Amino acid sequence: MHEWALAEAVIKTALNVMNKEGGKKIVELNLVIGELQTIDMDAFTFAINELIKGTAMDGAKINYEFEKPVFKCLNCGYEWSIESLDKLLNEDEIEAIHFIPELSHVFVKCPKCGSPDFEVIKGRGVYIKSIKIQE
Repeated sequence: MHEWALAEAVIKTALNVMNKEGGKKIVELNLVIGELQTIDMDAFTFAINELIKGTAMDGAKINYEFEKPVFKCLNCGYEWSIESLDKLLNEDEIEAIHFIPELSHVFVKCPKCGSPDFEVIKGRGVYIKSIKIQE
């Protein structure tokens, strides 16, 4: 299960940070999840809650923040958000990009110069924004 592996990586990273900081317990963890990340939040939350049991994260408050996608044209440098795509794409195409981000290169071109050469600079992946550690 993809979500379980992500949860394990988040917890391992958080505990490593805590250990490097000389902390005893993690009391709060703030995670950012890109909206283009294909993740089942129910499964991910379940995995986090199960995996922290009996660890220095047991009982920690876990906060989730969702990051909107931002694209950058590699030709002209223009940056745009997925919200502006509603003018360029139909609802089915936007939905497809949400579930399979790689499809963005099939449907999307830079709104400024028309180049299909762009990168996703925000809104992908899962990362730790901050950790509150008890010493």
